[in-house]
Amino acid sequence: MSTVTTALADSTIMLRRNLKHTLRNPLVLFNAVLFPIVIMLMFVKVFGGAFSVGDDYVDYATPGMLVMAVSYGLGSTAAAVHDDMAKGIINRFKAMDVSRGAVLTGQVVVTTVRCLVANAAIVGVAFAMGFDPAASALDWLGVLGLVVLLTFGASWLTVALGLAAKSAESAGLATVPLIMLPFLSSAFVPADTMGAGVRQFAEYQPFTPIIETLRGLLAGDPSTGDALAAVAWCLALALVGYAWAVATFKKRA
Repeated sequence: MSTVTTALADSTIMLRRNLKHTLRNPLVLFNAVLFPIVIMLMFVKVFGGAFSVGDDYVDYATPGMLVMAVSYGLGSTAAAVHDDMAKGIINRFKAMDVSRGAVLTGQVVVTTVRCLVANAAIVGVAFAMGFDPAASALDWLGVLGLVVLLTFGASWLTVALGLAAKSAESAGLATVPLIMLPFLSSAFVPADTMGAGVRQFAEYQPFTPIIETLRGLLAGDPSTGDALAAVAWCLALALVGYAWAVATFKKRA
């Protein structure tokens, strides 16, 4: 059996293992899938009438909620990676000659799957609340591709944070900035309505061009500038996260 085939087989085993852990942990499912829906219902139904965004608020908020669903699904990944390191599971896998890359890749893939499920739930709830996108089939494909790219990049960064964490508490806290960033972006209100300082931060942080690209795609009018910035940020997250995760894993495993 070739090295590539072995790595793929090991990755499949790790993916199956991590999926089982997710399904057996109701808290993970709540944080990843149900809590973003609760946030969406709160913002659209409770606060939405107070915001003047020019469109139905559910149309404006849905792209931001897609990104928030990704960020809320990351905390459990960091905790799971740290738990594996702390309990010596990684050393046991090494003794079983399991591919080192498969251990990390399994966490990234299961996080991506979990976030895609959460995004599908967000879109379903949005349609139930009157979401009316003008996106074509190609635009929807772009939405899916960008969400996958964002989740992939953020997952590698989260795996790196979990590997670098010194305790279970610090592993969970490490992802808090990623969870908070959508609140300081154009997810819920336009950046140009914010106060000085906050507005500049919102305009230049990673999630705003990603959200604006999703918003443009769903409206059937994507912006090339936002799209290029969004893809660049996603790739940067992936490259930094991957390099950091691999380097930390080699030191600790």
